[in-house]
Amino acid sequence: MAAYLACLAAVGFWPTPVDKPIQGTLASILGYLHDHGVPGWFNYKFIEASANVVLFIPFGILIAMSLPGLKWWRLVALGALASICIELGQLLFMAARFATLMDILMNTAGALIGVAIVRLILRKLTAPPTSTTATLSSHKDLL
Repeated sequence: MAAYLACLAAVGFWPTPVDKPIQGTLASILGYLHDHGVPGWFNYKFIEASANVVLFIPFGILIAMSLPGLKWWRLVALGALASICIELGQLLFMAARFATLMDILMNTAGALIGVAIVRLILRKLTAPPTSTTATLSSHKDLL
């Protein structure tokens, strides 16, 4: 958890946008893809929003595993709070960074996905056997 949070802080509080060194390359790749049939909606804004979602999926997973007793919406709220803190820090202290509501929404969506993954896995692992499984195991004794 500490290693992930350190990486998250590094990305969130890097003095310049983290994609600045590859913006030209990314623009070239997107141009190539668009020239070869990839739809126009697959653009920089889409990639940035997707990256924000992906960045917070591990947050949701780790927080759900660390605090299993909390309700899912409280875990997601912790993701939103972490994102708000990052965006507020960028707004107040980093002139080269841009704090946006969309980043908060996408980060929160990532946290929600991470929490959902953990909760679904735990539900599967703790679910009682289905009637099919129970029926098969009772017939196994007859063999």
